[in-house]
Amino acid sequence: MARRPGWVDHLIGWHVYPLGFVGAPMRLESSEVSHRLSHVEAWLDHAVSLGCSGLALGPIFVSAGHGYDTLDYFTIDPRLGDNADVDHLLAAAHFRGLSVLLDGVFNHVSRRHPVVQDALAAGPDSEAGRMVRWRDGQLDVFEGHGDLVTLNHDDPGVRDLVTRVMNHWCDRGVDGWRLDAAYCVNPEFWAAVLPSVRDKHPDVWIFGEVIHGDYAGIVKASGMDSVTQYELWKAIWSSIESRNFFELDHALGRHNEFCASFTPMTFVGNHDVTRIASKVGQDGVIVATAVLATIGGIPLIYYGDELAYRGIKEERFGGDDDIRPVFPPSPAQLSDLGAETLRAHQDLLGLRRRHPWLVDAVTESLDLTNERYVYRSGVPGTEPLIVELDVRDGCSALIREAGQVIWSSRA
Repeated sequence: MARRPGWVDHLIGWHVYPLGFVGAPMRLESSEVSHRLSHVEAWLDHAVSLGCSGLALGPIFVSAGHGYDTLDYFTIDPRLGDNADVDHLLAAAHFRGLSVLLDGVFNHVSRRHPVVQDALAAGPDSEAGRMVRWRDGQLDVFEGHGDLVTLNHDDPGVRDLVTRVMNHWCDRGVDGWRLDAAYCVNPEFWAAVLPSVRDKHPDVWIFGEVIHGDYAGIVKASGMDSVTQYELWKAIWSSIESRNFFELDHALGRHNEFCASFTPMTFVGNHDVTRIASKVGQDGVIVATAVLATIGGIPLIYYGDELAYRGIKEERFGGDDDIRPVFPPSPAQLSDLGAETLRAHQDLLGLRRRHPWLVDAVTESLDLTNERYVYRSGVPGTEPLIVELDVRDGCSALIREAGQVIWSSRA
């Protein structure tokens, strides 16, 4: 079983894409600092009231545009603030009992990054040139995005850079990391970097963005603590949308196997996918969250999903804007449109906090048809939860414990 620091046993994360959340422009046009991170701080009590114990931040380092095109890993994006603003946010989060995880975009950098510019000037055989990848004499780029230049993870200089970045921010109080596009990087790179980070910060939690592949094998080979459970994400919304719980049952069987070797990061929404409410409607969001709350793993709630925000991801320039919206200055400015979904999230995450063993839960199918699914979720030595999902007439869920209904979306 992969390692898991004690604080992670109770981790429920609120996942925020900062540049969108605070309403920052999507292009870096000035080095003038705008202290927008206080906007995130104003919502920390909301995260706590939701039932979360962690804040998972998207990119905050200075970048050319959307955050995933880094210019400097050691400096905060001036559209968000400065290093002092991050220190203040970390202190405010920790004061409320919230751990903080950062997004490490270490597969690629902006074409405007100083290393890339030096590489272009000095050529592939220079020190900078060896830190980036080349293809047929041209800079190699990430998944066809010409502005995202792929780092050369075989180069010791890249390994040293990533190690220094991770330790630098852990020294400042960061508790964990998401490794962006980890599926593109050889696991051997992470296996070389992460021990140096853990030597200084033994309680750090590190998970990678992995979409397809051998999850357990990647965790073992890389030394990461966990990876994102995209298989389960797809099965949850697809089973509700298509009224086919056989897909979810199959995915939960796979999920049990993953949980035997590591603790997966689970989610029903994030900054890269169409909003769950746009897939399955408000009632479907609540049913999906009921699944998320009652299975093994570390759940992440993407900001706005708890309020039934809608948004469609489109494959075009600016196609992510709809799923990365600005939030009001404070929770007091929210409308009542998402109140029912918010209450359901609070109830379900509260239930999970009262049953902390759910982080290690194993599920077992009890009754399965296309439109109705009942499963048991438990660990040895505990009273299991019985979860019933039903899409025959609308979309609903209920949870029983010791024969008694302890939560129902019909209430």
